[in-house]
Order: sequence, then structure tokens, then C-alpha cells
Amino acid sequence: MENTNTSVMSVKDWFITVLIVAIPIVGFIMLFVWGFGGGANVNKQNWAKATLLWFAVIIALYILFFAFFGAAFLAGLGNDFDF
Repeated sequence: MENTNTSVMSVKDWFITVLIVAIPIVGFIMLFVWGFGGGANVNKQNWAKATLLWFAVIIALYILFFAFFGAAFLAGLGNDFDF
């Protein structure tokens, strides 16, 4: 069944949406509900999916950042400065 709720979301709807997403853990779960559930507005679904993609990109960048600098830090600890 195709979701055909393409009505324009009002400022009030967006305000409530952003408020719910700002709640820790609940907001993250709601992004999955809105993005992959069947009852949300199509605009909200697309926004939720895009937000989850941004989360994935940021987490991947953090992992790369900490892997790179963590490896450099650990390599630096292995040097003995005895002459």
C-alpha cells in the first residue's frame, strides 16, 4: 500500500516534529518510525530518512577520525626516547 499523504506540513507540525526529535533516544527511535513506518507524511518520511543518513555519515567520520588519531597516538606511545 503506497503512502499518499503528501499534504503540506504546517509550521506547527514541523515544530512538534523537531521537538520530538530533540528528546534523547525517543527522537532517534521516532526517526526510524517516521522514515520506515507507513503512516507518516511523505515529506516527514523523506526528512527522517535524510536525517538518519546524516547520522550514519557523521558516525562513519567519527570512527575514521578516532581510528586515524588513535592509531597515531598508540604509535607515538611505542617510541622509546632512550639514546
